[in-house]
Amino acid sequence: MNDAQHGKAPAPAVSERVCPPWLCFTFDNIFRRMVQNPDRILKPYIKPGWIVLDVGPGMGYFTIPMARMVGENGKVIAADLQQQMLDGLDHKAFKYGVQERIKLHLTKADSIGISETIDFCLAFWMVHEVPDRAHFLNEICSKLKTEGLMLIAEPRIHVSKNEFDKTLEDAKKAGFSIADMPKIFLSYTALLKK
Repeated sequence: MNDAQHGKAPAPAVSERVCPPWLCFTFDNIFRRMVQNPDRILKPYIKPGWIVLDVGPGMGYFTIPMARMVGENGKVIAADLQQQMLDGLDHKAFKYGVQERIKLHLTKADSIGISETIDFCLAFWMVHEVPDRAHFLNEICSKLKTEGLMLIAEPRIHVSKNEFDKTLEDAKKAGFSIADMPKIFLSYTALLKK
């Protein structure tokens, strides 16, 4: 018997939760760079030689700049649920000459599944798409080095302040503390520290 036969609403399909690939092409443009500039947003938190994780990178709007920031001795793990996103990101990374610094990783719906220990994690406008937020934050925290950082930004157009506060409570339960709440256009944000 399925959930509907048991009187429960079926869980949303992954495709209903996540941003479709066709929409991601609209995210990388000059107007967005004026209000959500990746260098301005991320440079204070990423150092050369670091291993960083970009969860739900789409076509690489933040991934490519992060690959430049970590330099030749660093690495960016781009972890996405959709192979089509990773394929687009791979093409873009090659175009910008940073392909060797980016490791593409196809996740599962219930786990990121990386083996590396990381210095920094970016979860930009994607935590609201995760079916089990507490599990997600626990998994990230377990992969961060001591004093590691995670920047979460959630879109005000999809996420209420109350829902974002619940995310922060889940983050604290996972072992994070709130280090800062930087301002990012149209976003609720928190810089978390392990």
